[in-house]
Amino acid sequence: MTFYQQLLRATEQERNALMALPLIVQGAHGNITLDTYRTFLTQAYHHVKHTTPLLMACGGRLSGEYEWLRTAIGEYIEEEMGHQEWVLNDIAACGGDKESVRHSATLADAACHETEVMVAYAYDMIHRVNPLGFFGMVLVLEGTSTAVATQAGEKIMQSLNLPKKAFSYLFSHGSLDLSHVTFYEGLMNQVTNPADQQIIIHAAKRFYRLYGDIFKYVAAQATLRNTPAAVVEE
Repeated sequence: MTFYQQLLRATEQERNALMALPLIVQGAHGNITLDTYRTFLTQAYHHVKHTTPLLMACGGRLSGEYEWLRTAIGEYIEEEMGHQEWVLNDIAACGGDKESVRHSATLADAACHETEVMVAYAYDMIHRVNPLGFFGMVLVLEGTSTAVATQAGEKIMQSLNLPKKAFSYLFSHGSLDLSHVTFYEGLMNQVTNPADQQIIIHAAKRFYRLYGDIFKYVAAQATLRNTPAAVVEE
């Protein structure tokens, strides 16, 4: 069994728990509101904007024995550069204020606690624990994209009657990350140090939970908006 296969097997429970979250299931069928889609995009922006800085930080912390991986990270950076702008353009295309989100002008436009914690954990993993752990995050984000992004985008576009240009983030990651996963698999199969392998597995398990918490937040916001104000009896 290759390390990539071991990684998938070791994280199967966490992956299944993420994919079973109500919002992900609803999104795959297009059963979400416009506000919920905008909230999802807002939180996506606030973690996607860190992708390139995280890749750079990871590459800078790798030891000499991983020079081959540092080279591969350079390819990742070229692919991921500027993707946060795609998210902002999607927000604008579905009626949101992308500059407000970019500058977090209101509380609703800011990164939620759950998004901040996931991003903080990624930086902490790279700088304090082991930069290889960042590839646990890569597994979670790209694996989730290939599983649901394109289908969810198509269904939501139909149900909300939105233009295709409002889904550049979902559509591009659904197709783009298919090739990324193949590339990622090849890289992981070259990681032979048992300690590094265990760090990647450990981090992936954590990132599945952390990423799931963001979806739970988005779902909770939708529930709050759809709950009538309480009636106070005199």
